[in-house]
Amino acid sequence: MQAPTHSLSALFKQLGLTDDPAAIDRFIKQHSPLPQGCQLADAPFWDKPQADFLREEILEDADWAEVVDQLNLLLRD
Repeated sequence: MQAPTHSLSALFKQLGLTDDPAAIDRFIKQHSPLPQGCQLADAPFWDKPQADFLREEILEDADWAEVVDQLNLLLRD
């Protein structure tokens, strides 16, 4: 299996969020778990550009898709 192109930290930076490990952990704890049936991009804590980016990356199976999926899983645990 090939390693992801982007890291979780890089995704947070791309989304304009603080990207250090402690901040990522806080974000995940604060926003978990996502409600069943809620798509990641539809979560209420994203602004429109963030939601659009997440949605587009998944729909296009772009290079960020794998790490977006990783974030999705982390927010559901």
